Formats: sequence, structure tokens, C-alpha cells
Amino acid sequence: MSLVKKFATVASGTLMSRALGFGREMLMAAALGTGPVADAFNAAFQFPNTFRRLFAEGAFNAAFVPLFAKEIETHGTEGAKRFSEEVFGVLFTALLALTIIMELSMPLIVRYLVAPGFAGTPGKFDTTVTLATIMFPYLICMSLGAMMAGMLNSLRRYFAAAVAPVFLNIILIGVLAYAWYKGSDALTVGYGLSWGVLAAGLVQLAIVWVAVRHAGISIGFRRPKMTPAVKRLLILALPAAITGGITQINQLIGTAIASAQNSAVSSLAYAC
Repeated sequence: MSLVKKFATVASGTLMSRALGFGREMLMAAALGTGPVADAFNAAFQFPNTFRRLFAEGAFNAAFVPLFAKEIETHGTEGAKRFSEEVFGVLFTALLALTIIMELSMPLIVRYLVAPGFAGTPGKFDTTVTLATIMFPYLICMSLGAMMAGMLNSLRRYFAAAVAPVFLNIILIGVLAYAWYKGSDALTVGYGLSWGVLAAGLVQLAIVWVAVRHAGISIGFRRPKMTPAVKRLLILALPAAITGGITQINQLIGTAIASAQNSAVSSLAYAC
């Protein structure tokens, strides 16, 4: 594949995702406006999104891709497969434990971290907790998907990794279109969007999983173990997480501050 074709593949996927994302935001604004359900959905979605951008797409990929590429160069496909399975075992176990803890602690997390301003409005607070509980497993899908997208890029297979993010917007646009057709109320739309986010995570993970298998690497689950390669990955990822996390933490703080004012969270989300 020529350099121009590689650039066109990635650029077209990114452009499609941005265009559909803009359309999704317009439809969400039309369906929910800046009302309490819009505030609840955007606050709830901000939390797993912050973790995704901070760890999965930022620090993790910055550390994983060079190490995976080095394994391919040094030990071939088998060595890269062994390394990816070691990382997958540790990553999946850590994500599963984190998700269980967060799901059980979601009322406290929303009250004191994500949207403390909602605590005085029981309906909005309860809706935010429920929507966040539905959407948080999205983090598992996107983190594992980011790992596999990094593998595909190292293997010079760009199409699946470029096109997978488009499906979040496609599915949410589909949810909004169906809600408009059925004449659904705002709360039903909010629940539909939350389940749509989770479904989109599963679809995106499936796309890159299949693409990795087609590229010749079938990832099996290994018992989590801190091997030297995994330790090296964590050592490299930690500084990237610290330096790259400032923007994401600022956004989370901005959402928490905005939650004190009605409609401010959704207005801030539409503005971004």
C-alpha cells in the first residue's frame, strides 16, 4: 500500500467520523435540547470517555504500539502474538475489576466527582447514575479495541482501525432517527442513546477483533501475569498518562463545575 493510499484510508475514516459526529450532535440537540436528560446523558458519557481518552487511546497506545512493532521485528508474528496475549490478559482483568468497582460505586462517583451539582435534583441525579451505569462497560470495549487498532496499524492494516469509530455515530444517529419516528420522550431517547453507546463499543471491538484475526494473529486469553514485557509497557505508559491526562481531567472538572447550573453541562458538550 502506497503512502498516499495509507493516508487516504485513515483520513477518509477520520473525516467520515467527524462529519457523522457533527450530524449526531445536531440530532441530539434537536431531540434533547439542553434539558435535564441532555445534561444527564452528557455528564454520564463524559466519565467513561475520559478514561478512554486518558488510558486507552492515549497513554496505552503510545507505549504499546512501539513495543508491539519491536516484537514483530525481533521475534516475528509468534513473538508479537505472545506479547499481545500477555497484555490482553492483564488489560482485560484490570478493566473488568475497574468496571465492577465503578459500577458499584457509581452513585458516589456521580455525586462527588462527575456531577456534584445534580445531587440537589433527585430526578436528574438518578438518571445520570443509571445512564453512567449502562455506559461504563463501553470502556472495556474501547480499551481492548484501541489495543487491537494499534496492532493493526503496526501490521500496516489501516482500514478497520480507521472505520471502526464511525459506528458510534452511525448507531447513535440510528437511535435518534428511530426515536423521532416513534415520537419518543426525552427520557426514552436518553436510555436509547446509552444502550446505543454500549452497542457501538461492542461493534467497534468486533470489527478490529476480526481484522486482527484476518491479519494472522489470533489472540487467546492468558492468565494475568506481570511479565517483563508487561512491566515495560506499564513503565512507558505511566508518564504518558500523567502528561496526556491534563486535558481530560480539565474536561471532567469543567463538567463537575457546570453541573451546578441547569443546562450548562449539555451546552458545554455541544460547544466542544
